[in-house]
Amino acid sequence: MDCKADKRVPLLNSLWSPAVLHTSASLTINENASPEVPLDLNDALNRLAPEGPFYRHDDEGSDDMPAHVKSSLMGPSLTVPVARGRFALGTWQGIYLNEHRNMGGPRSLVITVQGQTREDGRKYAPAWHT
Repeated sequence: MDCKADKRVPLLNSLWSPAVLHTSASLTINENASPEVPLDLNDALNRLAPEGPFYRHDDEGSDDMPAHVKSSLMGPSLTVPVARGRFALGTWQGIYLNEHRNMGGPRSLVITVQGQTREDGRKYAPAWHT
């Protein structure tokens, strides 16, 4: 992710709301400790929305409509609490950007942040990695 904004976070407690601007990608929060979790999630989604001759919409290939279904199931946006300038996630939780096309292209995110600023005006170090 290329973050062009000021990487210092001036907010003490806030909500961080990313949204992916594509109809065949999604965002989710899930276990981030095991590398098998994203593979299992992908396998489960493939069982729910398999490629094949089941769809009318196939203008962009056989993976297009299944990608739209998977994106709808997982959702295009999140709301993540931030406490003391850091994501307030559970011990094993991580944020996933999911690509549902076989050969997806570049993806864009819009991130909205709202919350309470620090009283002393200082900024926290970033709560994410770029």
